[in-house]
Amino acid sequence: MRILLRNVTLAFLPLVFGMAASWAFAFSQQSCGKLVGPLFAPMCHWKQLEYQLLFQSAGTLAGCLLAALLGSWLDVRRRRAFQRALAQPKEAS
Repeated sequence: MRILLRNVTLAFLPLVFGMAASWAFAFSQQSCGKLVGPLFAPMCHWKQLEYQLLFQSAGTLAGCLLAALLGSWLDVRRRRAFQRALAQPKEAS
């Protein structure tokens, strides 16, 4: 069960990072005028969504990289613990 929870957590990291980046960008922009200027403000809704998608993609990429690094590190750590357990002599009781 612990392995399942670890894998599910690692699988959700990119989703969480992508949604957090998208949310942070969406709430950091108070108006379209700040993004493109007052002249193009009426036409900037699609540009704002495009930037939000780019932020979401970048956040997902960062989450994927973090999940890959964390998964590799956890796997190496588990493998070393297993090899140490095999190397220790067992005492007969």
